[in-house]
Amino acid sequence: MAVSQNIQDTNAFQIKSVGTLADRVTQVLAQKIKSQELRPDSRLTEHIMAKRFGVSRTVIREAISRLKSDGLVEARQGLGTVVLRPDAATVFRIDVGATDSLQTVFQVFELRRSIEGEAAALAAQRCTPEQLVQIKQALAAIDGAVKRGCDAVDEDFALHKIIALATGNALYASLLDFLNHFIYASIKASRANQVSRMDFSLHAEHQAIIEAIARADPDAARRAAITHIDNATARVRMANLEGKSQ
Repeated sequence: MAVSQNIQDTNAFQIKSVGTLADRVTQVLAQKIKSQELRPDSRLTEHIMAKRFGVSRTVIREAISRLKSDGLVEARQGLGTVVLRPDAATVFRIDVGATDSLQTVFQVFELRRSIEGEAAALAAQRCTPEQLVQIKQALAAIDGAVKRGCDAVDEDFALHKIIALATGNALYASLLDFLNHFIYASIKASRANQVSRMDFSLHAEHQAIIEAIARADPDAARRAAITHIDNATARVRMANLEGKSQ
């Protein structure tokens, strides 16, 4: 049954004013999937959902991405995004409504510190020449975005994912995708007024990681990745303090 057939009653898509729009949409859809109001194999169509929720398609895409991480939906060739059986959902999850959002952001950064450090170390040991080229191209994409005055968050996440894939263990990339949903907005906010200050620091931090991977030096790669995550955490913390002082 298509989702468009399931959402004729607009009351079914009322959302509470708690958390971001993506948080709220995710929570509503997750509840409807778990209760099987949205049945397995139902299709989630972006433009229909955006209209029913009264939000942008960007918000819907973010919500669907989170639902994928929770194992509640999946992308199928020729069908798009479809609902899975709720008992197939992943056990590990972060409840965005269970704790203060900023606290959650810093907890996720702390978790990323360990994960990305080890991912960089493994990439230094296992990275193929082709993957190293992709990593360098991803850094160039970040540099280009910053020079255009963009925040380069998407390009930054893409670089980290390529490094995670270079471990040879796809679970690193999947876990980073899951965690990044909870810090994406905070990183974008932290860079909103820092683009001119980021050019050198972002490049230098990423370059240190990449050079260590290219040298096949796992210890240096680990240190460089941890330093980068620590600096990213500090940038978010500083942006939050600056926001409170304004």
